[in-house]
Formats: sequence, structure tokens, C-alpha cells
Amino acid sequence: MQNVNYQKVLDGTLRGLGGRVPSLLLHDCCAPCGSYVLEYLSDYFSITVFYYNPNISPEEEYRKRVAEVRRLLAEMPLKHPAPLLEGPYEPGRFAALAKGHESDPEGGARCTACYALRLRETARRAKKGGFDFFTTTLSVSPYKDARRLNAIGAELEREFGVPYLRSDFKKRNGYLRSIRLSHQYGLYRQNYCGCAFSKQRRKESDPNDGRVL
Repeated sequence: MQNVNYQKVLDGTLRGLGGRVPSLLLHDCCAPCGSYVLEYLSDYFSITVFYYNPNISPEEEYRKRVAEVRRLLAEMPLKHPAPLLEGPYEPGRFAALAKGHESDPEGGARCTACYALRLRETARRAKKGGFDFFTTTLSVSPYKDARRLNAIGAELEREFGVPYLRSDFKKRNGYLRSIRLSHQYGLYRQNYCGCAFSKQRRKESDPNDGRVL
């Protein structure tokens, strides 16, 4: 994949808004990752946060994470308030795509398929809801490949006709800012990405590592 500075691409998009405040459907993977992205983008967009993460396991963990997103949105002062749209919890969809990929390494084909699943649903909802843009918070993590996410987003843009907001939110210390905001709001910071496979890998590698993936 071509090396692109997606922060510069985003800068250009924001300049091109010319003071308009378009609507954005923002896929959010968790409250810590969403914190910085919301702080950053709420100055430019009317955001609806879309929580669709069928990969998260077990259901108790899913419920805990979406509750933290809801709490953050209630407590965080944003220039343009951001409502929450919670998608259905569909672990069977993730299980189907993971079949045959149980032994894939973290960041491999299984993860790419998971990104695509979540972004496809976001694009579909953005099309249905008449949003001007859609994007995801996933790239704020240093463990997520922004090039892959933007490539998936570009494909879905062509398919659904809704512009994908190209970005790499880990740039300009976005991940560090998310950590600081997590401390400020007392957010629950999980130590595995979300699925049972990532939980097992983290347990095997370092059970005391509290970084958000």
C-alpha cells in the first residue's frame, strides 16, 4: 500500500469545509479511543457516534464498554453535542468471519476482516441516515494500521457513495491525548482489543499490560 500522510489529508479536508459543519457518523471502538477523536472533530462536524462492535467478547465486556461511551458523551463538553447510535450486538457475525482464522496473528487477516465488517455497517448506516461523512476511531491506536483502515474506507466510499474521512488519529500525539483524557474522565481502559482471540493473546504475552489496543 502507498505511504500517505493521512494527517495532512485530514488537514486538507478540514480546510476545505470553509466553515461548514457537515454531519459525520463516527464509528467508535471504545471510550478511551473516542475521547481524543471527539475532542478533535467536534469543532468541525456534527457528530453521531456509532457503536457497532460485534467482535467484543464476552457480552458483559461489550455492555461495559458501551456504557463508558455513553457516560463520556454525557460528561465531555463538546462544541457540537454528539448523540450515540448503538448498533446491534451481533457476535455471530464476527464468529462467522473468524472461522478458519483462529490462528491468525494479531493484526492479520482476521483483524482486517473485522475492520471491514464494522466499517461496512458504518457506511451502510451513513448512507441510510444521509450523513456527509463517515470514519472510525480505530486509527488512534498505535496497534492499528491506518493505511489498511483508510483503504477499506475508500472502497466503501466508492460502494456506498458517502465520503470516508481519511485520517490517522494517532498522529500529533493523539494516542497520548486519549490516555490523558481517559485519566481525566476516569474511563475504563481495557487491555485487549475486544475479541476472545486478542484477549487470549494478551493473557499469554503480558497479563499485566493495561494498554488499549
